[in-house]
Amino acid sequence: MTPPRRSAVRSAASATGGTDAPRLDVVDPRGLVDLGADLLGPHDSRELERYVDADLTDRDLEGASFAECVFEAPRLGSARLRGARLVESVLSDSFAPELAAARSTWRDVRVERPRWGSAELFDAELRSVRIVGGKIDFLNLRGARLTDVVVEGCSIGELDLGGAETMRVAFVDCRIGTLDVTRASLAHTDLRTTEFAGVDGFEGLRGATIDHLQLSLLAPTMAAHLGVVVD
Repeated sequence: MTPPRRSAVRSAASATGGTDAPRLDVVDPRGLVDLGADLLGPHDSRELERYVDADLTDRDLEGASFAECVFEAPRLGSARLRGARLVESVLSDSFAPELAAARSTWRDVRVERPRWGSAELFDAELRSVRIVGGKIDFLNLRGARLTDVVVEGCSIGELDLGGAETMRVAFVDCRIGTLDVTRASLAHTDLRTTEFAGVDGFEGLRGATIDHLQLSLLAPTMAAHLGVVVD
């Protein structure tokens, strides 16, 4: 497997005030073989392959491993990816009403323009991952571990980071409906350029960076949560 190029990619929200920006490696798989996805199955180990318009609806890919692979416009409806591994790979224009990827591993991965309904990535591990654009109705990262992750220009209806551990994570120019950080452990997590309508588990925001406007918008809800009367 070709070692990833180590030139770091900085998030659009530059680090200030002691908040470290994510450090991302360039993901650019080359020398790929174009294959059909008909024979993919659980616990497969694939490397240096490209799949175009692959229909993986209802496919059992539990424990499968993909290294330096590219998936272009895959259909992932009800695909079972529990415990799967994606390393130095690209996933573009993917469609999944339900994405079942609990306890999966994503390392040096670029996800472009996902259209996901319910994305179950609880207890997953994401390291050096960039998600760009797209729309996700419900992103369940409860109990997940995120290190050097950028989510940019993405619309997320509900983001569940309950119990998650994050380090150098940035949400850049995103729109989030409800953000749940109950019992989360956030370190160097940048939310400054992102809009969110509501936050559950305010205590879990410890370690995150927000801007003054976000603080003013959250103030009434925070006061009510703390039982503070503002008169």
